[in-house]
Amino acid sequence: MIGMLGQARGYPATSQEIRTAMVQPVPPVQQGADRLMRVGVVGVGIMGQNHARVFADLSGVKLVGVADPDRGQRKFVSDALGCAGFADVEGLLGAGVDALTIAAPTHLHRDLALTCIERGVHVLVEKPIASSVAEGNAIIAAARRAGVTLMVGHGERFNPAVETIKEAIRREDILSIAITRVGPFPPRMSNVGVVIDLAVHDIDLIRWFTDSEIVEVQPQLSNVVAEREDIALLQFRTASGVLAHINTNWLTPFKARSVTVATRNKYIMADLLTRQVTECFGFQPDGSYSMRHLSVGHAEPLRAELQAFVGAVRSGAKPAVTGEEGVAGLEIAIRCLQERAVPTAAPRRAGPRRVTG
Repeated sequence: MIGMLGQARGYPATSQEIRTAMVQPVPPVQQGADRLMRVGVVGVGIMGQNHARVFADLSGVKLVGVADPDRGQRKFVSDALGCAGFADVEGLLGAGVDALTIAAPTHLHRDLALTCIERGVHVLVEKPIASSVAEGNAIIAAARRAGVTLMVGHGERFNPAVETIKEAIRREDILSIAITRVGPFPPRMSNVGVVIDLAVHDIDLIRWFTDSEIVEVQPQLSNVVAEREDIALLQFRTASGVLAHINTNWLTPFKARSVTVATRNKYIMADLLTRQVTECFGFQPDGSYSMRHLSVGHAEPLRAELQAFVGAVRSGAKPAVTGEEGVAGLEIAIRCLQERAVPTAAPRRAGPRRVTG
């Protein structure tokens, strides 16, 4: 398991100094047969090593190296992928990179991102963008000043089933959305609960599906086996009037990921793991209706996400998930933690379930 990354070394300026500094915009990375985009990954735990794996196989890209303070982990990944390994971000930056993925622990995102941005390097920051809204805004401001691409890694948007849902509800009058994202307790998780680890995916999907801001939050949270919340039932209302509900926990013995969307004319049901999407339509006064299975692609979400990031860096176009969108989702997640009706801890009781590992 990946160790905690140390603070980014060589950090040259405060957030305020970066906001006010006059930095020349970085031009888009030019494409050409003799110009591979040089990329790297900071933090090669479970998510980071998958970023490195995809980058190593991506057309038009050269994986220069990975950075992680865990010597064994970085050696394992660098040897497997045939790239260099560095103990910190400064070593990776010194090797010469155009763009980086930051997949380090969340509390390090701001310092790592600002260090990379100050060097003119484009960044994809895994979700959540930062530990706080203020830190996320500091990253956004720095990227804007430097003229570099900043994208946030909300990979669920690139799930082919999610893309099919988005297309099916386009131009529909959405009434409600219900999302379930549950599974067993992850022993590796200690610094955040289910809201930041899991529900932040679905908060982003609600905003994306509705093209509307969340204006009302009604959270119910509890913890049973973890120090932080491991059960969350979250209700929302968007500015457009859509009612939404998220059910997430670390108490279910198996993974489940499902989405249902009700509109005036349709009812969409989707399993995000099996990638099956079903549409009910043609509702009749007698209660009858038609049903069909929608076509869903087979692309790997992470590959599609990194291709979108590389494309935005090359073209200078707006990235698929902006820093502002990442901060907006984080802000709602933090509101869910702050606005809980009554902080509750369920009584610790003996039962059939045990958490091991």
